[in-house]
Formats: sequence, structure tokens, C-alpha cells
Amino acid sequence: MFQRSTTATAPVWALTVGVVALIVAALAALALLGGRSLPDRAGPPIEELAVERTVLTPGVVELTVRNTGPDPVQVAQVFVNDVYVDFTGATEPIGRLGSDTLRLVYPWQNGQPYLVSMLTSTGLVIEHQIPAAVPTPQVGPGFYGSMTLLGTYVGIIPILLGMLFLPVLRRTGPGAVRVLLAVTVGLLGFLAVDGAVEGIALSERSGAVFGGASLVVLGAALAYLLLTGVDRWLQRRRQDDRAETPRSGPRLALMIAVGIGLHNLGEGLAIGSAYAVGELALGTALVVGFALHNTTEGIAVVAPLAGSSRRRASLPLLAGLGLVAGGPAIVGALLGASVDNAELSAFLLGIGVGAIAQVIVQLAPALRRRPGERLTPATLGGIAAGVVVMYATGLLVAA
Repeated sequence: MFQRSTTATAPVWALTVGVVALIVAALAALALLGGRSLPDRAGPPIEELAVERTVLTPGVVELTVRNTGPDPVQVAQVFVNDVYVDFTGATEPIGRLGSDTLRLVYPWQNGQPYLVSMLTSTGLVIEHQIPAAVPTPQVGPGFYGSMTLLGTYVGIIPILLGMLFLPVLRRTGPGAVRVLLAVTVGLLGFLAVDGAVEGIALSERSGAVFGGASLVVLGAALAYLLLTGVDRWLQRRRQDDRAETPRSGPRLALMIAVGIGLHNLGEGLAIGSAYAVGELALGTALVVGFALHNTTEGIAVVAPLAGSSRRRASLPLLAGLGLVAGGPAIVGALLGASVDNAELSAFLLGIGVGAIAQVIVQLAPALRRRPGERLTPATLGGIAAGVVVMYATGLLVAA
């Protein structure tokens, strides 16, 4: 008589625990013994420092630095425009991925450029450029109030204005609705590309210590998978959404609002960060430019409501969609101005990219009258028009 093998009778969880324990033990042995069996690295230490944040107050320059290299870094001396300055902080070597704050005593002048040179204990010089020195805004009630108003002006109000087009959109036929949804796809596609480019540019400021551009990809992947899972869960709960029903329009409008909201979170971060370092002038040009740019996002939010049902959308629903799409701009402005972290900004911009990509996937089937049918020239023109509109209004923001 043959006996059953132990593997066949063991529970799956027990086998999993055993395999994981074996792998952990092997990796631990490799970490302890493998390194000792290899020769030491030849050559001088590799020292790298990235300046994550610069805070300027009267007579003082504070630099938050992070070690982005493999070896510890000891800052020995600091020069500003080739002039030696006293500093405090970083009394011990900064280990890999560690950070510290250098407080430089220097009578800087408003609007002047400065070159900060950090001399390490091994003689390496690491430089940081301050293009134009301006006082860092002090965090307080007035500061938070200004950032909240800024987020409201560039986020909530423009989107609500764009949503006023809903009565006009409801009077259009099915073909016009498909073209309008195509315009929405073009708008969202431009936002996704713009967010990815901006996120990659921000990630380069961090010295790529936490992955650089990979942070944008990671954020996009997580957001896409999360929203896909949420959508599948909603579809299982609402089987009648397979056909176009009154519920399908609000659900799709909510998905678009979430995608645009996550994009505006990253956009608010960029605005707040630029304001904190004096690269952004708050004024009429900025507000009007963003208002025109983001009004098109409001049209995109209500586009699915135009063809889903002839019932009038309730005011609470429209107000909620506007807050979901525009409200994150307030949170982003507050975070960007008070934290000013390039890695966080890049990651959140990546989340916005992934969310918008998932929404485009949701909208794609509605661009065709029947599954498998080719896109009509009018639909393709609508996509192109959406891209052109976002590009043109984006030029006003730069003004």
C-alpha cells in the first residue's frame, strides 16, 4: 500500500509559511556571509546630497538636505557665493536616505541669486542654486486662508461654472453627446500627459532617492488599479448598469470627478510649492487663466449626465461632483505651500495620471454607437478639439 506524501496532506497555509521562512533564512545568510566574501570597493567614497527644501528668513538660510548616495556624508564647511558662513546642524555624518537641516547665518538680500556650496569632509563640493531669494511665507491663519481662497478660485469655482453647461448639453442628440464625450476624452488625455510630464520634472528635483520618475509610475499604477477595483465592485452591485440606465450617468460622472479631483490635487501641490518659493505671483492673470482652463473640466464632469437620462440632475448631486473634482485643489495648495516636498508632489501627480487613465477607459465604449464600430470622423475631431482646448487655455495659466 502506498502512503500519501506529506506535501499532499499539508495545508496550503503551512506550505506557504514554510517556503517564506526558507527564503527569509537564505536571504539572511546571503546578507551576512555574501558581503564578507566579496572585496571592498576601490576608490573614494560616493557622496551625494539633495536639497529638498529651502527656507529663507531674515539673516538665515535653512537647507533641508538628504543623502541620496550609498556612503555617509559629513558637511564640514558651507560657502555662499564663495564666502564662508557659520552654520549649525548636521553635526554627525548623514547616512543613506537620512536627512538633516543646515542653518546658515547669512544676510541675504531680497531678489538676489545665491550659490550655496557645501564642502564635505573628503573635500567634495556639492552646490545648490537659489535663483532669487525671497522670504518663505510664514504658516498661520492668514496663510491658510490665502491658500484656501486660491484653491477655491482655481479649483471649485471654475468647475462649477463649467457644469452650468448641463442644460445646453441635454438638448443635444445622441450623436452630439458622443462627440462631447470624445471632447472629454481629449481633455482628460491632455491632463494625463501634462500631469506625467510635470510629475517627472518634479521627481528630478529630489535626486531620485526614492525612485525619481518611478514615483509617478507607481502612483499611476496604484490609482488605476484601485479605481478599477472600485468600478468592478460597483458593477457587481448594479447589474442593470450594463445597459444605459439613469444610474450609469451619475456613476460615470463620479468617476470623472474623482479622476479630475486627483489631478487637481497634484495641480494644487504645484501651485502651493511655487508660491512658497516665490515663483508664483498671485493676481488676476493667474485666477482668470486657471478659471478658463478648469472650466472645461466642469464640462467634462457633466458630459455623461447629458445622455444618460432625461431626468434633471439634483442640485446636491451637482454640488457634490463639483466638490469632488475641485476641492482637492485646496488640499493640494495647502500641502504644497507648507510641505514643499518634491517626492510627495510627484507621487500625487502620478495618482492623478492613473485615475484619469482609468476614466478614459470607462469613457471609451461610449464613443461608439455599437461595440466594435470604428470611431467616426466627428468623434476623432472631438478628441482633437479637447486636446487643443486644454493646450490653448493652459497657455493662459502661464500668463
